[in-house]
Amino acid sequence: MDALDRVVMCFVLKSINYVLQYALKKPYGVLYKKKNITRPFEDQTSLEFFSKKSDCSLFMFGSHNKKRPNNLVIGRMYDYHVLDMIELGIEKFVSLKDIKNSKCPEGTKPMLIFAGDDFDVTEDYRRLKSLLIDFFRGPTVSNIRLAGLEYVLHFTALNGKIYFRSYKLLLKKSGCRTPRIELEEMGPSLDLVLRRTHLASDDLYKLSMKMPKALKPKKKKNISHDTFGTTYGRIHMQKQDLSKLQTRKMKGLKKRPAERITEDQEKKSKKIKKN
Repeated sequence: MDALDRVVMCFVLKSINYVLQYALKKPYGVLYKKKNITRPFEDQTSLEFFSKKSDCSLFMFGSHNKKRPNNLVIGRMYDYHVLDMIELGIEKFVSLKDIKNSKCPEGTKPMLIFAGDDFDVTEDYRRLKSLLIDFFRGPTVSNIRLAGLEYVLHFTALNGKIYFRSYKLLLKKSGCRTPRIELEEMGPSLDLVLRRTHLASDDLYKLSMKMPKALKPKKKKNISHDTFGTTYGRIHMQKQDLSKLQTRKMKGLKKRPAERITEDQEKKSKKIKKN
């Protein structure tokens, strides 16, 4: 995983510390436990300082007070400045330890599932979906084996709430080549409510999505790929005279004397006609 995918995690209360279980982002996270006076929506300088110090593009901040109990703020940076952040309230929480099932190994790349029309219709939920993908997408890989697909993160937007569930995927015998799939909840489990949002403007958001020229893959001419990933190359050649093509010499393909005589006579007749 790229260094820019690392996360600054700042928690000011122990109960919030266990909300998303720091192990979910190991070893790509930096945890700060000291009680720093940080108010992300009022003053963003401390977040920007920690982001630059740790070279992190994502951050998560947990807090708890009377006005906003069990508060969780997630966001991302652009050029070490806050791009967008969303505040979530935790209404219900079940930790990894509370669910007594087998767990996935640390560092497993998860499969992300988003259910609910709000993730495609509402702008706040659309940005939240993008943020969650950045947080949990894991490292970019070229190939995945079937046995490696064992970790599922499911997000459901329904009636103004976001339900976060974590499952372990089990491959069972089905009697045929394709295995039967079962989902077993492994935790953590959260019921979240959307509170405040700080979203970047459309122009700044497009600018942050722009890829530098140095990172853009160079286009290769005359190369195409089919749906199965097979590479095809096109070669441009001059028109060939097949009569001069050197073939394998065989005694059975040699011309007889009579055939040679008739060919010579035909050539002579053609020359006479032209003259």
